Amino acid sequence: MGAVTLGLLGGHLGVAQAAGERETGADTSLTTGVTATDPVADEASPASEDVDDDPDAAPSAEDLALGADSTAGEPAAAPEAAEDGERVGLAAGHKATCDQRVKDAAGIPGAQYAACASSLEPAVELNSDEQAVLSQLEAPADTSAAESALLAAEPGAAQAGSEATPQTTEEDAAPADAPGDEPDTAAAAARPRPWKEPKWCIDAGVDNTWYIERMRGCGIWRAEVNAIDVRTGRKVGGIKYLVVGYSFSARDSKTWAYQVRLLESSRWGRGVNGTKASGSASCVGKCKVVKKSFPVQTISRSAEPYGQFFMDTTINTAAAKQRGTGRSVASWTFTNPEWVAPSEPTKHSTVDVRCDNALPGAPRQVGCVNLQAVPVLSYSQTGPWPEVAKHVKDAQSAGLPGKYGTTNYLTRLTDRRKIKENREKACPSSLVRPPGKSCDEYPFASTWQGAKHSGGDFSRRMVNARQNTDAGKALKGFYTYSRVLEGDRFLVWIR
Repeated sequence: MGAVTLGLLGGHLGVAQAAGERETGADTSLTTGVTATDPVADEASPASEDVDDDPDAAPSAEDLALGADSTAGEPAAAPEAAEDGERVGLAAGHKATCDQRVKDAAGIPGAQYAACASSLEPAVELNSDEQAVLSQLEAPADTSAAESALLAAEPGAAQAGSEATPQTTEEDAAPADAPGDEPDTAAAAARPRPWKEPKWCIDAGVDNTWYIERMRGCGIWRAEVNAIDVRTGRKVGGIKYLVVGYSFSARDSKTWAYQVRLLESSRWGRGVNGTKASGSASCVGKCKVVKKSFPVQTISRSAEPYGQFFMDTTINTAAAKQRGTGRSVASWTFTNPEWVAPSEPTKHSTVDVRCDNALPGAPRQVGCVNLQAVPVLSYSQTGPWPEVAKHVKDAQSAGLPGKYGTTNYLTRLTDRRKIKENREKACPSSLVRPPGKSCDEYPFASTWQGAKHSGGDFSRRMVNARQNTDAGKALKGFYTYSRVLEGDRFLVWIR
């Protein structure tokens, strides 16, 4: 449409003037038709339209609280590949490795069984055994408070990181030397209990997919380990199990956590009784494992081996505006007295976690988020800012970007000058504001889709000034709460 922009009215679509055209009065199509006698509106000033013009200003406690309340917590399926193209979760098949292991074992005098572990396998549908296992899991509806407390208690959490040499995938070749067997020992009793996965993770079931929010991820995979008769090359027994992967970070910590649990769903045949699991973890990218615990543990229907790991970012926080991504790879093997050797390692990785000290308004704070999780800002039409919510809904319905459920994202803009240019084009000071009203623009001035720098359409509307001010505070708090950096994508959900 060139220099012409979309003007959205309370109930229909009109045409608004572009910046630089004739001044427009309060009786034109730029108002929403709400009377100027609104008693709440009269308390606010049009100057409050500029609430996010200075992204480097620290958000107030009120801003952050409004942002937290306006952040939607809807997990979404993560992409299958990491930043470097590596498949996340599922690993390559182990058939060739297994055949060679059986062949090698056959040459060992007295050898009877070799062990072969599968890679994480695609799940078609849950069988009754798997359904029974998942139904027994205790999954809280929300674990965020416990997660934050756990990370805060870890040494080094919420402190600045330092430059370090990232770990490489060489560590993934095999777990570190396993500690001694710990059942019924004081060490086992002192070990932290498994962390409880979110309810939405258990509800999703086994589908070999990470489901991620901005600071949490969880998924369930299927795998098995089998005993092979080295004389015939045939399977004589096996254990089928589920892998529950769970990770979480914090918006104000350099440390993030990762857990894998192995849940036996069924077993059969010979050579598998007394099987135990143990493992370790490593980091790929800008991170390092600072604490790991996956000691030798029995696997059975009543015993669930689990490993817990803590990672620190290795970005150089001595410098400003640093960011870097990494993912942790858990690796475990199975052992049995009847096998000639442990199984080959089975591996499972998290999604990419980005840590940074580049958040406007909090330049010294380090925090970590799931890079591929797109945060969602939510306004309710029956909430405290109905006029702003209605404006955004109408603008999105007219085809403007940012609508929840689409991939037509908004991207954050943090340049103060450009934000001001966006706002001045959409809501120039020459526009007359009716008493108690202020000019609301969409897409937001603090996005690259704003009126000046998108080169496309935009919408403006006169709305209740107090509502506009508080909705702007919620937007600023949302950016901080979800660590939305320059160029980060996000969506807006109007409920």
